[in-house]
Amino acid sequence: MTYLENNGAGANNRADERRRMVEDQLISNGITNKAVIQSMLTVPRHCFVSTRLQAYAYYDCPLLIGEGQTISQPYIVALMADALETTSADRVLEIGTGSGYAAAVLSRLASMVYTVERHESLASEARSRFQALKYANIRVHTGDGTKGWPEEAPFDGIVVAAGAPEVPKSLGDQLKPGGRLVIPVGERGSQELLRVRKKADNSFTREYLGAVRFVPLIGEEGWNGRLK
Repeated sequence: MTYLENNGAGANNRADERRRMVEDQLISNGITNKAVIQSMLTVPRHCFVSTRLQAYAYYDCPLLIGEGQTISQPYIVALMADALETTSADRVLEIGTGSGYAAAVLSRLASMVYTVERHESLASEARSRFQALKYANIRVHTGDGTKGWPEEAPFDGIVVAAGAPEVPKSLGDQLKPGGRLVIPVGERGSQELLRVRKKADNSFTREYLGAVRFVPLIGEEGWNGRLK
């Protein structure tokens, strides 16, 4: 019996579509983290997109969510959650709430998720989704994500769902020693996914995880603080 056969849900609430998504898009592409797989099997991605796009919710592609933003393809959400190495005791910061889907996935892995979104309309919609779906361990803040959430720092993990020209200093400062920061870094049109680890002496190590493409990280320590 495979892990999916042993842990998959029934056919209600599009569980079969999630099962196929996990088998075809995650496991076949090297995602083996059982906690991440279980979270992706559980969180209803179709509830995080508009009604007209729900038929495409489990496709291997990003989808528009308004304000020029997208919900990332399932594999990227799983890859970043896996790279964050989250434990059940962790407090995690997400930059770029978007639809709220990635925060919901992380909320099944961490003790608390704090998520920052610069668009109030998206933040408000995400709050409503979390309330309706009873995700009680997620808090949403509207503001400049490049500055993090200093009032709630430090964090065990930070994940950034937008491409940055460099690692924002504020995010590194808000990471606990031993913590991990997963962020796309590079040009506006393409980036490398980077995992940063903070050492006990507050220095950092970097590990590159592969090429990705995200919308630009906008903010004081992101793209609007540099030449366009």
